[in-house]
Amino acid sequence: MTSSPQPAGQLPNRPPGFIAQLNRFWQRVTEGMEISQLWKQFQADARSSYRLYQRDFDARAPQRTWRHNFFHTAQELAWAILEKLTPARRVLLLLGILLLIFPAGGFSYQGKSGQVEIREFDFHFFGGVLLFILLMLEIADRVVMKRDLEIARDIQKWLLPATPPAVPGLAIAFATRAANTVAGDYYDVFQRSMLEDTEPVFLMAVADVAGKSIPAAMLMATFQASLKTLSAVPCSLPDLVAGMNHYACTNSQGGLRFTTAFLAEFSSTSKNFSYINAGHNAPILRRSSGTVERLSTGGVPLGILSNGQYESGNVVLESGDCLVIFTDGLIEAVNELEEEYGEQRLLNLLQAGAVSTPDELLRRMMSHVDIFVGPTPQHDDITCMVVKVARTE
Repeated sequence: MTSSPQPAGQLPNRPPGFIAQLNRFWQRVTEGMEISQLWKQFQADARSSYRLYQRDFDARAPQRTWRHNFFHTAQELAWAILEKLTPARRVLLLLGILLLIFPAGGFSYQGKSGQVEIREFDFHFFGGVLLFILLMLEIADRVVMKRDLEIARDIQKWLLPATPPAVPGLAIAFATRAANTVAGDYYDVFQRSMLEDTEPVFLMAVADVAGKSIPAAMLMATFQASLKTLSAVPCSLPDLVAGMNHYACTNSQGGLRFTTAFLAEFSSTSKNFSYINAGHNAPILRRSSGTVERLSTGGVPLGILSNGQYESGNVVLESGDCLVIFTDGLIEAVNELEEEYGEQRLLNLLQAGAVSTPDELLRRMMSHVDIFVGPTPQHDDITCMVVKVARTE
């Protein structure tokens, strides 16, 4: 008996076990992501890598463009890439590329039998081996760095509250999203240890350290430690911020590593809300009547002027009022057209969600930003805190 011929263009039948193994292998490689998701991730990685090399290229030749001198521009871009490697790996990379483009060669000699024998060498294989070795070395470094960053991320999570505390008369929600594994944004809500004869006071803080990744995360940790320490001492809010500023100036590298911050105290008895805005984005206070106020009273960012003066503002929160405190990563998020999200979209969303709870409004805000940004990589940390005064009948 003869089997029927396989139709043209159709792959030969495979046993079900092979197909299942192949599918499991593909799912493990892609982590279950669709082709479109993989392509978007590749685009995001490519943009991020391009910006990384472009920064070094711009530093080398800030006034040059591709049209001015193509050869010199290509040379500077190549150096920007090479300098990301150690000297030994640069040699390995150049040697591997050289062997890949080197033509195959050989030589002839006369053997013992008197016949001419030819030996050929294909350098392409050895070039590929060198590049593979280089890839393995870079992957090993990346794995070690990723592990360290994950540890740093876990430590940073311990420094930030997982859930908001119970504050009488207020409903609070907050969320943060790091541009990298670790972030330079900080937020917290906790009760201050004041004198026994005073009413309970809760401190709210949202801060943004200049920069991103590890350096910003380290300064964020020092900000958190100094805030907790100084808050434990009975003092006024201006004195607290002055102490924070003095400490920040000792770690700011001459003002290069400054911190914008919004610090406020809320009295659950009188509903009094005193605040200081240290160069931070002005929070938006939407009154229950629909009017909008901006909380901008304060001073310069922390860490710039050691003798900086900070003025405190004061408002009384009323039933149904909603306050949104955010970092610049929210309103400066950009889409593929390089358009910023902007404060107007945030205001529109806040007006439309007047009856929403803080949790609902925060979820809507983060989703709205995601839809606006699309596949564009996040370039800055995003942190937002929504505070709403409980309605009284």
